[in-house]
Amino acid sequence: MSANFWVSTQHKNWLFTREQLVAKRQAVLDEEPSLVQAYPLPDWRHLNIYFNQQINKLGRKLGVRQQVMATAQMYIKRFYINVEVRRTIPLLVAVTAVYLACKMEENPQHIRLIINETHKIWPVEASTFDVPKIGECEFYLISEMHANLIVHQPYRTLTVMQTKFYLSPDDVALASSFINDHYMTDLPLLHAPHTIALASIMLVLVLRPPSGVRAGAGFVGGVPKNLNLASASRIMQRQQQQQQQQQRQQQQQRQQQQQHAAPRSALHGSSSSLSHQRFGGLAISPSRQRQQQQLQLQQNLRAQQARNALAQKEAQLNRERTKLQRFASWLAESTIDVEAMINCTQELLAFYECHEQYNDKTTRELISRFVKGRGL
Repeated sequence: MSANFWVSTQHKNWLFTREQLVAKRQAVLDEEPSLVQAYPLPDWRHLNIYFNQQINKLGRKLGVRQQVMATAQMYIKRFYINVEVRRTIPLLVAVTAVYLACKMEENPQHIRLIINETHKIWPVEASTFDVPKIGECEFYLISEMHANLIVHQPYRTLTVMQTKFYLSPDDVALASSFINDHYMTDLPLLHAPHTIALASIMLVLVLRPPSGVRAGAGFVGGVPKNLNLASASRIMQRQQQQQQQQQRQQQQQRQQQQQHAAPRSALHGSSSSLSHQRFGGLAISPSRQRQQQQLQLQQNLRAQQARNALAQKEAQLNRERTKLQRFASWLAESTIDVEAMINCTQELLAFYECHEQYNDKTTRELISRFVKGRGL
């Protein structure tokens, strides 16, 4: 049952509309308004960035897979839907989420190893981490998530679609980075994993800046600002037209090279004839004949290299055009919610702009203030 997303607990219990998510979080805040007022916290997106950074620090030290760290971030999101963050020690929750995610993703780590690594990474907070506290926090996490521990990730869809859309290793790496970034937003609680994966592929194939466009020239996070469904469609059409125009230009250049090659060949033949007539049919010296042969070989080699380079450019252009056409045709024939995909890209754009305003020092100080103030 867990292998099918549509019958999973993630689909049944942990996907919300934006209004439902806002209402749930507000209900948690309303339970203790005095606590919220006494200890202000930054935007939730900044808290997500903080959790992401701490999980990545520990994950890299443990050498766990990216999917483990993604699952840990999902556990934190689910946990804090029901629990006010000011009632917890966020760093302890993050470490426990990694410990639990390692178990569920079949990459278990001994609790003593995790504690040793946390003491190295966060020496000031070393007293926060011990076996009883992590064990207690683990049961707290499982209880608040109602034991719904299986998480479906977008990475699987990306792997399946790699061959279908002829994605290169660079394309897959860039799409994976978009997927990694989406865990710092609310998207995992709003959209299905396959929608996230397809939105990431769309960002790679359609919405990244064309070659020659400098970074920051109307683009944020590698994609254009002010994106909507109509503009995305126009971008697809415009890029297809540009690629067709480039292909025509390549063909014209090849034809021009062929036309220039014919007169040179004729000129070479006529000069040889004149040379033969001038010397009265006498044979050319062996050394000069070798020089002429070497010159001819060099010219042929350069011409062949130019033809090969042109053929490679045309092949690359055809592959890129095939990616776009396959993706657009597949979307048109599928039942995928394209509007949801566009919403995902807009959410990512908003996140990249928010990330530029993130202040790690301020976020740490605000969290440390309520942890110390409440004696947690």
